[in-house]
Amino acid sequence: MLKIGFIGNGKSTNRYHLPFVLQRKNIKVKTIYQRNPERESWDRIAGVNYTSDLDELLNDKEIQIIVVCTRMDSHYEYTKLVLDHNKHCLVEKPFMETSEQAKEVFAIAKEKGLIIQPYQNRRFDSDFLTVQKVIEEGKLGDLLEVEMHFDYYRPEVPESSHTFNPVESFLYAHATHTLDQVISYFGKPDNVHYDVRQLLGHQRMNDYFDLDLYYGDLKVSVKSSYFRIKERPSFVIYGKKGCFVKKTKDRQEEHLKLFYMPDNKDFGVDTIEHYGVLTYIDEEGTLHEEKVKSVNGDYGRVYDELYEAIINGKEKTITDEQTLLQMEMLETGIKNLK
Repeated sequence: MLKIGFIGNGKSTNRYHLPFVLQRKNIKVKTIYQRNPERESWDRIAGVNYTSDLDELLNDKEIQIIVVCTRMDSHYEYTKLVLDHNKHCLVEKPFMETSEQAKEVFAIAKEKGLIIQPYQNRRFDSDFLTVQKVIEEGKLGDLLEVEMHFDYYRPEVPESSHTFNPVESFLYAHATHTLDQVISYFGKPDNVHYDVRQLLGHQRMNDYFDLDLYYGDLKVSVKSSYFRIKERPSFVIYGKKGCFVKKTKDRQEEHLKLFYMPDNKDFGVDTIEHYGVLTYIDEEGTLHEEKVKSVNGDYGRVYDELYEAIINGKEKTITDEQTLLQMEMLETGIKNLK
């Protein structure tokens, strides 16, 4: 049994972690720390200890791993506290404010023989898993171009901001999802072109990015905007023999926001209208167009992999090198904005 504690009792903990952890028979949530219990807005879970005494959580010898689900600007300090108390640590994204902070906590963890990593749950998005399946089936031929979009129409977000803070940028908030997907599947790019903008002008928030990552002849584009009144497809994949278009995103977040939880059999599951379309030419020159059944996503697989690493000694799959590469790309993309 892996016993776990949480720092933070807000939306991140209750919407994006606990629904999946509570499904795991080999993981037990023991304690949740909340700094301001008077502001508690989520229903308590039976059998879980809630405390406003951080030392109670940190000094509990039964707890093996602590999950940091707080504001990004507190990740660094909380993470160091967790490691100082000789506990493994999972950290919400964005992982740290800088790559230097990330290097420091990785070094501490290595010295102590502990596991620390960001919560890269989007590796287990249905649309991303389906894209991998299509690529590996080979019907597209050699890959030429991959386009990934994560769009919104939320102009009120950038319009309400009149200052610029790099770590509160759109790039930090959302490329942490998509860049990790690219790095986890394609590896380190040969080079990167950055187009990161403040569409409302200087001293306003970053509200748009378009990153091109090059892998030999393959270009992978990662694009997002707050001003897309009609979203672009989640994925468009081009190969020498065909293309695959997946219009809709993974549905786990959509269902979580509706409080439709993972204990429902159809949680996060695409129906036929959400399936992507594969178009290709076969070896006889015949054109095919077919819908591809989506692979089911499951954010909880991050916890399955952590269990294997902590309890059974397997290598962690979200590596330090991948995380540092992403952090360095975020810093590079934002460095010229003011």
